[in-house]
Amino acid sequence: MQDILIYIVLFIAVAFLLKKFVFKKKKKGSCGNDNNCGCG
Repeated sequence: MQDILIYIVLFIAVAFLLKKFVFKKKKKGSCGNDNNCGCG
């Protein structure tokens, strides 16, 4: 039972990190293409 909980926690952590990096890349790409995107 503990193994299942460990895998669930790991999966959530990995998914959260991937989401974070994907959103960062998308923001960087959109800001690089459009200077008037209002990011800064």
